[in-house]
Amino acid sequence: MKKSLLLLASISLFSLNIYGQDKKTAEECFKKADYKCAEEQYSQLAEKEQIQKFKSEYYNYLGTAQRRLGKTDFAFKSYEKALKTDPRSASVYVNLASLHSQKGDKTKALEYIENGLKLDAENPDFYLMRSKIYDSQGKKELAMKDLNQILSFAPDNIFAKTGLANLKKNNDDLEGALKDYNKLIAEKPESLLYNGRADVYLKMKKTKEALADVSKAISIDPKFAQSFVTKAMILFEMAKPKEACDNLNKAVGLGYEKAILADYFAKCTKK
Repeated sequence: MKKSLLLLASISLFSLNIYGQDKKTAEECFKKADYKCAEEQYSQLAEKEQIQKFKSEYYNYLGTAQRRLGKTDFAFKSYEKALKTDPRSASVYVNLASLHSQKGDKTKALEYIENGLKLDAENPDFYLMRSKIYDSQGKKELAMKDLNQILSFAPDNIFAKTGLANLKKNNDDLEGALKDYNKLIAEKPESLLYNGRADVYLKMKKTKEALADVSKAISIDPKFAQSFVTKAMILFEMAKPKEACDNLNKAVGLGYEKAILADYFAKCTKK
């Protein structure tokens, strides 16, 4: 009897070690932006997992890997499985809202945001996403209200601060946006801020300053995919399509969703 218990314990320990290794492999694949590998690993983990919370987490990561691979339909299914497995996972609501918004269904996206906020009223991701939707709908005041709501419980949230600057940029107050970015960079120079100011300079048709800022952003964080997208936009404006397309490919290699860049990649196929 004692030997049987010891054997059972040994088998259980071996299974846990293998399982832990599988999870580590999946995380490493995701970190390296090897989304095909991540898709395979998280699919296996989700199928084997018995604890609902962890199972939902794996389906959530699976959906994101599929999304990065351009498999939108599969991503929807994985996120929906994640939500069904754990209906109280705020991160799944964030991903479903984001994907619906990307696909153009703003109404559905807003529904997921509203339901997500019932679970986590101080989750900045919901307010950031809803602010962008409101801005795209021309509802500037509502967009601003959501960003200020974030700052009411997270006063140092850099995404809310840059969101307010971007609201000015999107509503043609370029000088106001530039002033905000100058102030933010003076307080804490980082990649996100230089990238944001580069986009403002681009809108102002100041490509030299824009290129300098985005180059600074990349030097600070070479893995920030958005900076390569911004650099591509600047290079297109400078009539350098080959260099622009190279930067688009770098962004995708770092995990930026290619589907979002479809219109720009179309320029790369033109002869």
